Amino acid sequence: MSSLPAQHPDSPPRLTFAVLAVGTVAFFTLGLIQASYGPAFSFFQTHYHIALANVGLIASTHFLGSALGNPLPGFLLARFSTAQVVGWSLLLLALGALLIAFAPLWSVAVVGALLCGAGLGSTSGVLNAAYASLGTQAVNLVNAIFGIGSMVSPLLLTGLGPHGLQWPYVVVAVCCVLSLLTAQLCGVPSIHVPAGTAPDRILTGREHRSLFVFALLLCLYVGLEVGFGTWSGKHLESLGIRNTALVLSGYWGGLTAGRILTGLFGGRVKPGRLILAGAGLATVCALIAALGQPQLAALAYIVAGLALGPIFGTSLAWLTHSLPARLIPFLLLSGSAGGVLMPVLLGQFYVRSGPQVVPLILACVGLLVIGAILTLNRALSQRS
Repeated sequence: MSSLPAQHPDSPPRLTFAVLAVGTVAFFTLGLIQASYGPAFSFFQTHYHIALANVGLIASTHFLGSALGNPLPGFLLARFSTAQVVGWSLLLLALGALLIAFAPLWSVAVVGALLCGAGLGSTSGVLNAAYASLGTQAVNLVNAIFGIGSMVSPLLLTGLGPHGLQWPYVVVAVCCVLSLLTAQLCGVPSIHVPAGTAPDRILTGREHRSLFVFALLLCLYVGLEVGFGTWSGKHLESLGIRNTALVLSGYWGGLTAGRILTGLFGGRVKPGRLILAGAGLATVCALIAALGQPQLAALAYIVAGLALGPIFGTSLAWLTHSLPARLIPFLLLSGSAGGVLMPVLLGQFYVRSGPQVVPLILACVGLLVIGAILTLNRALSQRS
């Protein structure tokens, strides 16, 4: 498995089909597995005869594995190519999916989810680093494909689940093999290093501070994205909205559309300004939802997805303007932390203060995201 030919340091590869191919197939696969657990809960219950209170363990274990897998490429890329790390990560993901598919015991299926998470986290870490180093458009396009995979996943479970719990996860393993074949045929993009910079250089004190703020930004952003996606449905239910699943689908669809649009046109806007606009609009949407008018709240949550779409990938591309892209896998760990903590935090506030607190907490986190972006804007402008 070989990386793409080395490019002149000032000339990252053009966004051709070959450059985007492995990211397209791999991120679709990541979206499939990440969104599979919730729709499969009832199948897991029936297959393993477990209580509803225990079935969520498999999703939590997956996200734990993802958090552990995120920083792995940061260590491996010092000695191995992006193609090698992607290959090993996809094999780990395929192994985990097959373990879930054919696990004789619930505990074995949970171990499979841990391996799936680790493979996903590692694959995401190395490919996000590679595509972020190529610019805003590349990283947003491949992350948009992740969203499409997440949207397809519930349909896959609905169609194949009744025929046997193993089949959806066999499909995931097959997609891993297709990703590996695509990597062989089209190559895996290497991490682009700007001219005049060393990929393993020692960071200055100011760069360390910027790195900390970037980590905080990713933690807050992922928490905000997951918070909208997990608890907005409960808030809408309290307002009398029956078809909350449709609204949530619209939210994730908006998130995907935002990334596609950024991938097509985002290169024309400075990254800092683009994500600031997105965070501002998402915060306004949360405040509109807090007004308590059912239809307006539902629309606000869908628009929030569109607003949040550009932030993740564009933030990673923005980081590579001032810091080495090899740091991205480590920073994704902070994003995973936000994804773990935010649903728990919202759940605690929900129990204590009721559903109306959900959009208010989301608006507060949105303001913190804006504060982190403004801090980075100021710090990076001082450097330049």
